[in-house]
Amino acid sequence: MQFNHLLGAAALLALPFLSQAQSPVSSFMSGKGNGAIALSFTAEQYDNVFLVPTDVEGVPVFNNVDVNSVSLYGSYGISDRLDVVASLPYISAKGNASQAVLDELGYENTRDGIQDLSVFLKYNPFNAKIGSSELRFIVAAGLKTPLGNYKVDEGLQSIIAIGNRATSFNGLAIAQFRTQSGIFLGTQAGYSFRNGEVPNALLGEIKAGYSNSHIYVDAWYAGQVSDGGVNILGEGFVGFFPATDVSYTRAGITVYVPIAGGFGVSAGASKFLTGRNIGESTGFSGSVVYSF
Repeated sequence: MQFNHLLGAAALLALPFLSQAQSPVSSFMSGKGNGAIALSFTAEQYDNVFLVPTDVEGVPVFNNVDVNSVSLYGSYGISDRLDVVASLPYISAKGNASQAVLDELGYENTRDGIQDLSVFLKYNPFNAKIGSSELRFIVAAGLKTPLGNYKVDEGLQSIIAIGNRATSFNGLAIAQFRTQSGIFLGTQAGYSFRNGEVPNALLGEIKAGYSNSHIYVDAWYAGQVSDGGVNILGEGFVGFFPATDVSYTRAGITVYVPIAGGFGVSAGASKFLTGRNIGESTGFSGSVVYSF
């Protein structure tokens, strides 16, 4: 039972950084009737920005930006082959512009609120035994849509907007190879269809780690390549940030330890490595997870 609890938690461990980097679904399945609920806290900070043609030291207007979030996540195994995963974050972004700059431009240093509701289904059509190891295949699809009333059309004020206000539909193909000893390697690729002026994007991730009934640990590398979009302050840019080409690579680590009674804690760290039109942020997260 404890190992089933860990698998339920593992289905959520990608989620603290999903707003900007990781895939919203993992390569683990919860199992019928098993699930997990997590409350996550994430802190990110950046003072450099990946722009085109050169990176910029110091965030325009705001100098540096801190992004903090509190998020609620849940997953549940409808059957052994079908899971549902949902998340809803509250995000606060705070800049460090001087009062003189704020007064001159009519801007504020803070934007916060409820961001986007995400709901995904993932289906495990078949597994293949390779000796004592297992190769698992999963397909996933989901919708992400704004639930809060945050703004994205405030000119340079929107450098610290908490989202892009796009409704998106994501489709993903996932594979995981897991040995009997608990070592695993997962990979996934997909595409995100987004409405309005927000560019669609190719999505990808690779993850390696180890899990047993006492611990889960992984290291991951994820990326996004926008299918179009303009560059900030470049040709065609009219001050509407959601229309920009947001592409990036990011890497991180996650550790989860079960405690007792279905409860466990996780911690993670991540960093953007390359990018276009996005802050060069470093982030840390912590979660309290209840598995059932």
